[in-house]
Amino acid sequence: MKKQFFYLLGLVIVTFASSCSKSDTTATPTPTPTPTPTPAVFDPNIRGIIKANRTLKKDSVYILRGYVYVPTGVTLTIEAGCKITSNKDSAGVLVVYRGAKIIAEGTATAPIVFTSAEATPAAGDFGGIIIVGQAKGNANHTVVEGGVDAAFSAFGGTDNADNSGILKYVRIEYAGKAVNPGDEVNGLSLYGVGSGTTIDYVQVSRGYDDAFEIFGGTVNCKHLIAYNSADDDFDFDDGYSGKIQFAISIKDPKFTDPKGTTGDVSNNFEIDNVNPANGFVLSRPPISFPVMSNFTAIGPNSAPGAAPSNGAIGTGTSSDYGWGMRFRRGTKFILANSAVIGGSKGGFRIQEDSTITYLLNGTSGFYNSYVHAAAGKSVEVDKVYTLAGGAIYTEASILALITGSNKSTVVTDVTTLKLGDPFNNAAPNLIPTAGSPMLTGALFDFGGLTDSFFEKVAYKGAFDGTTDWTKGWAAWGK
Repeated sequence: MKKQFFYLLGLVIVTFASSCSKSDTTATPTPTPTPTPTPAVFDPNIRGIIKANRTLKKDSVYILRGYVYVPTGVTLTIEAGCKITSNKDSAGVLVVYRGAKIIAEGTATAPIVFTSAEATPAAGDFGGIIIVGQAKGNANHTVVEGGVDAAFSAFGGTDNADNSGILKYVRIEYAGKAVNPGDEVNGLSLYGVGSGTTIDYVQVSRGYDDAFEIFGGTVNCKHLIAYNSADDDFDFDDGYSGKIQFAISIKDPKFTDPKGTTGDVSNNFEIDNVNPANGFVLSRPPISFPVMSNFTAIGPNSAPGAAPSNGAIGTGTSSDYGWGMRFRRGTKFILANSAVIGGSKGGFRIQEDSTITYLLNGTSGFYNSYVHAAAGKSVEVDKVYTLAGGAIYTEASILALITGSNKSTVVTDVTTLKLGDPFNNAAPNLIPTAGSPMLTGALFDFGGLTDSFFEKVAYKGAFDGTTDWTKGWAAWGK
């Protein structure tokens, strides 16, 4: 009996233990695997309206498709080294609108580049950049040009200190978009942009229409390069009244945009106030009044249709080339400590009696600078003017004023300026060499030149004799 009892007791214990073991095992749930997230697919295309703050990364290449708008309240940030491209079939145009900002701050070793995506790039592959601000203008133009959507076409305002952001160490290549004759997108268009905006170290290359066109506003700029643009390099109107120091203008003798029957020409500088065809008097305020210093501007260096006198580029200069400088339509201006050489139809041209009056009374000035014409006249007035009070002014009297109280010099032999290699279009060298008269003698004692914005350097032109501020970020041979 005892044996039987203990045998049965053992079976009960074993059975109980087995039951407990099975219960414990089944009570432990099997963990559910965490699904692996699907990585986001990078889309390089940028279209339409950027509706929220966005950053374009340096390690990616983006493609602008048609008109792309940065609306009010949105900031577009572009990292140093980023590349933004465009194909000729959609010619991307970036529009940064009033109250929006662009923060595009490259470096000398990692510039931000807007360029063509085509295997064989050409002018017009990329539409251009338009920045629209809220500073004052004179309403010579009422809307942004170039086919911009009507919702983003108004510009200007009353805030002259308006801040649209930063463009620094930026290249804009192969730009230009012609919508209609006289209605184009330029390389960089600034509409009513205020002085709170930073524009520094910007190059516009091989574009149709203008390199830099500024419509009103008060934006100040430094270190600008206009290289091989088809129309004007620096085109200011609509009451623009900013300051610019250190800039380059270089023309390809064979390249201008189609002019048709407009009678237009391509210049290094074309500075206006208003267009009389719009029905405005030339004194419409605010009057354009750019103050500029330390420019080196290189024209085609030959007469229209002729071979360049330096013999370095092709055979024949576009017949659509005009002057080194064209001041007209009631503008005020100061261009100082600069050299403008190689003008095709002439060097310095001034038009309309009000424009001349500002020069005569000392408001305007082509001051302490050099002018040279490859063809035509170094100083030209479009006609003899009889001003208020009966004073008569001719080319001779304007020439006497410029070389007298304006302290400027007419250069007949450009080699006397001793620039490195100014007419080598593929690899220009604008740095003055030893013994150049441009290495000394700069003056900042005229009008707005006394402003603290201007660095009071000793040299004339864009460079001293040692430092090349284009090195590392600018590109030539395009």
